[in-house]
Amino acid sequence: MSEPVFEKAIHNRTFINAPIETVWSTLVATDEPLPFFFGAICETRERKVGAKLRMVHTNGKVVMVVGEVLAFEPPHRYAHSFQMTNIDEPPCKVTYELTEKDGGTEFNLIIENAAVGSKLLKEMKSAQGFISANLKALCETGKPALSGRMVGLFGPIFGLLAKKQQRIEHWPLD
Repeated sequence: MSEPVFEKAIHNRTFINAPIETVWSTLVATDEPLPFFFGAICETRERKVGAKLRMVHTNGKVVMVVGEVLAFEPPHRYAHSFQMTNIDEPPCKVTYELTEKDGGTEFNLIIENAAVGSKLLKEMKSAQGFISANLKALCETGKPALSGRMVGLFGPIFGLLAKKQQRIEHWPLD
């Protein structure tokens, strides 16, 4: 069996007309639905390297993503592994880099270590623009972009369509 081939790092840069502290605090918020993360609530016991995290549907019964914090350097860098619970594939690495620039913040979303041709890579590539656009809109206006508002409206339906393997009892934080 041959070793998987990994995609080179994929970058998505977006300028956000908001202070770096605003973007950082929005990006790392826990215990509230995050429209840029498809309405999920990011749960973790601690914000430090090695801590487990999970992105939970607002119904509190479904886990959409699990991972482990790989870097936490406020307010400039946050990285974690990223495994979608509905896809039986190894995790990739997601890094968020923030840089003060021109009176605002440059947001760089980087995806690494996703296998070429994998479903995870396809999902991650298609999600980059959504994440960036909704984080930008939320930080600049206090409201998500239209795409984020639509996900919020249809979120309850997505929760009903989740697979059994995504139930929260299968993905503890401990």
